[in-house]
Amino acid sequence: VQLQASGGGLVPSGGSLRLSCAASESIFSINAMGWYRQAPGKPRELVAVITSGGITNHVDFVKGRFTISRDIAKNTVYLQMDSLKPEDTAVYYCNADMGWENYWGKGTQVTVSS
Repeated sequence: VQLQASGGGLVPSGGSLRLSCAASESIFSINAMGWYRQAPGKPRELVAVITSGGITNHVDFVKGRFTISRDIAKNTVYLQMDSLKPEDTAVYYCNADMGWENYWGKGTQVTVSS
């Protein structure tokens, strides 16, 4: 599976961005797709995940601000990020969990200025 993430950029605190992750195959065949992020000097951490059945889960520090969704016809998963904070600054990565293997896309930089 190849994953192409896009949509990062520089925004002021309180702003919004929408990240996209386009998969090279049907996302129905993927157990779960997720967004992770990694800030400088910190480990990569889960942000949100959506299963093949459409069930979503968001980690506590983004609940109410970020929303993961998908467009099955486009084999694309999105991360809508609202009310961004400087601490959300990180490289955001898309992940595809096939069950027996994980695939990662190249990250997209999100920078939130204070």
